[in-house]
Parts: sequence; C-alpha cells; structure tokens
Amino acid sequence: MTRTTLKLKPTSKEAPKAAPKTTAVAATRATSAPTRPAGTLKPKPKPARPTSSPVSRSRAAPKPLPDTGERLSKKVMQIKGCSRKEAEQYIEGGWVQVNGVVIEEPQHRVARETITLDPNASLMELTPVTLLLNKPAGHTDGLEDLPPPRAGTPSRPGARARKAPPANARALLIPAHHWADDPTDTRVLKRHFNHLEADVELETGATGLVVFTQDWRTTRKLTEDMATMEHEFLVEVKGEVGPDSLKPIGYALKDERLDLPQAKVSVNSTTPQSSRLRFAIKGSHPGLIAFLCEKAGLQILAMKRIRLGRVALSDLPVGQWRYLAGWEKF
Repeated sequence: MTRTTLKLKPTSKEAPKAAPKTTAVAATRATSAPTRPAGTLKPKPKPARPTSSPVSRSRAAPKPLPDTGERLSKKVMQIKGCSRKEAEQYIEGGWVQVNGVVIEEPQHRVARETITLDPNASLMELTPVTLLLNKPAGHTDGLEDLPPPRAGTPSRPGARARKAPPANARALLIPAHHWADDPTDTRVLKRHFNHLEADVELETGATGLVVFTQDWRTTRKLTEDMATMEHEFLVEVKGEVGPDSLKPIGYALKDERLDLPQAKVSVNSTTPQSSRLRFAIKGSHPGLIAFLCEKAGLQILAMKRIRLGRVALSDLPVGQWRYLAGWEKF
C-alpha cells in the first residue's frame, strides 16, 4: 500500500501571523526616534554640487577702473600752447597748480578743476642738483640704493632674532629733513630726489659730509679727481694727547713698506678727558684713520668729515641736507 503525503498551503487565516512582529519593530523604531522640539529650524538643504563645465569654473575678469578726466600735461599744452615734453617739464618744475595745490605729476588726472600756470614759469631752472647731507653715525654712506619695500613676515616661535642692518643715508633725503637755513633758497621738488648718485665713501660709525648728485659733471669730478682731493676730519679720542703722542702716526706715514696716502695730523684741542685731532687726507681711504690711531695707541670716540675738497660742512645739522650752491666748487 502506497502512502501519499499531501503538502498543505497556509490558509488566509495563517498568513498574517508574521505581521504582528513587523508591526512591533516598526512601532519600536518610531517610538525610539528623537522628536524635534517645536519651533526649531529645519536643516538647510545642501547646495547642489557645481557642474564640471568650464563655464562654471571660469572667473569673471575684474573691470578696469575708469579714468576720469584728462592728463594734466594735456591741459597745460592747451593753456601754454607748448609741446607735450615742455608741458611735462613745467609740471615737474613745480610751476602748475590744481585748485591752488602744486602738482608735480604730469599723469595726474583733471576734469573741471582750476589749473593755474605760474606767470614766472621758466624751463631754465630744470638743472640737475647736488645735495649735501650731514650723515649721522650708524648710517651707511648711501652708495647703495634703498632696498624695495617688503611686507613684514611674522617671526616663527623660537626663531633667533636677526640683527637689523644699519640704516641707509638715502632714507634721509626727504623734504622733511631739508635744512631750514639753506642759503641757496632752492625750491624743493620731487624730481630732486630721483637718479641721485653717491661716489664718496664714509665709515658707518662716522658722521659728516656725504654728497648725492644728479649732475654728471659733479660725478666725474668726484671720481676722476678723488685721489688728489683733500678730505678733512675731526676725530675725538680718549685722554690727553701731547706733542709726542702723534710721533707713531708720523713714522707710519713715512714708512715706505706701508705705502700709505698723503695725510697730515695735528692736535686741535686737548683736555685730560678727551682730545680733538684734525686729519687732512688726500683721497678717500675708509679705515685709514682708525689704523693710524691704533698705531699711536689712541681710542677713537667720534669721527666727523667736515670738508670735501673746497666744500665745507659748516653749520649743517646732523641728519639734515641742503643744496650745493652755484658758487661752491669741489
């Protein structure tokens, strides 16, 4: 007898048995989900990610600033009836005023401002100038140009501080340091501080006369005739200096093995505390005075150059400058 086994399918009454379990889990999740307090803001939707098209990545070029008005040189050309070069020279010469203020830049823009040209304007005064500076101690002699301005960078923690370089004497050539008693009565212009050359050295620790010039003739004089041009210094040394104290300096100057330049030294004044010596040396020889004083066992306290050729420092205060007068010659 063969046994037949029947497989029974669940009836519709038995199928929903699993439903209560699923409903319980969903209810549990709904109960455990945090509820948002009333009045809170809904989170902002995330912005859409930009597409990779080249149009969206490109940046709009900055618009150039509009130029208002015309160049001042063009206005002066119309007023004076001159060439553009002459108009620029009138402006750079300080002869042009805009609304009562002297403007020295030919590219300055003007629209409806009042432009005035000095009736005494002349292009004959556009000659190169020479500036004489009484250099303070601790400044270089200005033979090198001023470094370009750079933005300061903060020092790193623990980094060793670097010693700042000495100040450049060129930084003193500004209108604020012009000597009020300048005997030349020359008008100070911005162009006077351009293209200045310095050719005569002076120790950083010394004070005294240094020369800056725009005149090629003065530059040639200070370079070609330097070997025969006399430099005069006042040197303050420690202690009292007698007649015999300068003999070692005389012996050194006569020593052919040292091959030193021509120089004269004398005592200008002396006290038990300090003495003042006068040196007259042919040519520029930085370090020579210190060498000669060391030979004599003298300690230098201060040094100042008071004359260069036939041009004297006179009463020019330390840190100030004046113009070389037309009657002064090196």
